[in-house]
Amino acid sequence: MANLVNLENVGKAYATTTVFESISLGVAAGERIGIVGRNGDGKSTLLKLILGTEQPDSGRVTRTGGVTIADVHQSGRLDGATVRAVIVGDAAEHEWAGDAAVREVLAGLGLATVGLDAPVDRLSGGERRRVALASALVQQADLLVLDEPTNHLDVEGITWLAGYLARRPASQRALLTVTHDRWFLDAVCEQTWEVEGGRVNQFEGGYAAYVLARAERSRQAAASESRRQNLLRKELAWLRRGAPARTSKPKFRIDAAEALIADVPPVRSSVELKSLAQKRLGRSVYDLEDVTVRVGDRTLIEDATWHVGPGDRVGIIGVNGSGKTHLLRLLAGVLQPDAGTVKIGQTVDAGYLSQELVELPDQLRVLEAVREVASSAVLGGVELSAGQLAERFGFDTSKQWTPVKDLSGGERRRLQLLRLLLAQPNVLLLDEPTNDLDTDTLAALEDLLDSWPGTLVVVSHDRYLVERVCDSTVALVPKVPDGPVMIAALPGGIDEYLERRQAMAEVRAPASLETNAAKPAIDTRAARKELQRLERQISKLDEREKQLHDQLATHATDFAKVAELDAELRQLIAEKESAETAWLELSDQL
Repeated sequence: MANLVNLENVGKAYATTTVFESISLGVAAGERIGIVGRNGDGKSTLLKLILGTEQPDSGRVTRTGGVTIADVHQSGRLDGATVRAVIVGDAAEHEWAGDAAVREVLAGLGLATVGLDAPVDRLSGGERRRVALASALVQQADLLVLDEPTNHLDVEGITWLAGYLARRPASQRALLTVTHDRWFLDAVCEQTWEVEGGRVNQFEGGYAAYVLARAERSRQAAASESRRQNLLRKELAWLRRGAPARTSKPKFRIDAAEALIADVPPVRSSVELKSLAQKRLGRSVYDLEDVTVRVGDRTLIEDATWHVGPGDRVGIIGVNGSGKTHLLRLLAGVLQPDAGTVKIGQTVDAGYLSQELVELPDQLRVLEAVREVASSAVLGGVELSAGQLAERFGFDTSKQWTPVKDLSGGERRRLQLLRLLLAQPNVLLLDEPTNDLDTDTLAALEDLLDSWPGTLVVVSHDRYLVERVCDSTVALVPKVPDGPVMIAALPGGIDEYLERRQAMAEVRAPASLETNAAKPAIDTRAARKELQRLERQISKLDEREKQLHDQLATHATDFAKVAELDAELRQLIAEKESAETAWLELSDQL
């Protein structure tokens, strides 16, 4: 199968930093490839080389003639004044509204709630990401390039996107995505590219296969890389003990991997950690009784009752705007309820990680910022110095003296997490902790949280993280459609949440059916034929309209001819408007 894009001996450098040295890669039709690697190793640069927005310093990048590429980038830039203009451009409504593929994308990404005529400059971050995704997906391009596509999406949106991409016709369209969402990688990708040290290593399968391969490679190099091997073995133990689907894709030997983890203990002992947490926290942590939170005129949370005990490890999920951050702020004590009570245990010393990065001291260097909180800490029974902790979070010796203000977004997030853990709180409140973190840093964070004895409350759309570090899950779900939310326990985890959301969608369906029942019954087959006839008529009228405009330009000095053509054009426009109105009315009845 011919490649859509080829990279041959490509080299790329910025100033004194070499990003790639003589890499050769190819993306063939139908391939679904996930790209992983540490922050700053060149994942986004690789995408830019493939897209052609960056040129290589050496080697060459070639694309098959006629290949179409659609992309979604991290910048959030949208080309258009309104949502409609970004997604379908200047296409007539009958052209895109009659396309089932376009309707599926709009419905799946929930853009009906945003509004097609909404101005782009007033959209939130989550809304902008959904609009950008819709614009790329409706193009049905040969190659889809996505840079962090799950950022700002909720669990439901990520699940829909993964299902949609997995259903794309494999024989026609390829996918290339950079993402830190490991569940998404496993659900969508059939290959994984690891960007590391100026090279791109290729693996068969998604994230689970990638971890298995790295563990095997690490086993072979145990003498020189023992610390990383232990971390990968622990991650591998989690993968192998988890849902069977996580290891359904690897196509190489599993026996060696099984032998590698044969003596690995469970990821964490929940009983032991709860015992330690009770000694530090006592019996009461948080008790919410009949809590109501209002934002302006809107009631966000109503009559919510919830208990969080010592050693609980809880994940909070829900759609964007449901009130997850407000709930964390209630627990942190930075927000007071409009009604009801929030009781915080006397021994609670909470560490709150917000989505913003305002807590960091920009005037200090990395190691100084770490030492400002503590010079050492005991984690998992081992005392680690500030420098050792910084190294575990990806700051090597040279990076530890970098000014905080010069750090990238992912590095600032890592430093923020490190400072929070060093403060030794007994309750951790984490709001989207995975933002901007690469997969290696996420594994290191999860390793630290495994041995952390305290109460953990996490708000995250990262399904892998929630299932990995949390023992229970709750969701913010509305009591009635579009109403205030309540806190609902989910014994079945995220799968149960998605089932509940699907059931809620089906409950709304009968109402729309009742509304449609009031409409006069029509012959569906005849109506569809009429729709097709109208579409052909509108298409012919469009062509004739263009011809008339060309003729008007040609005969601009012949006033008699111009008058004749203008009269015909006016009549044609009226006929076209009538046909479009009839098409819209008929499509509403279907």
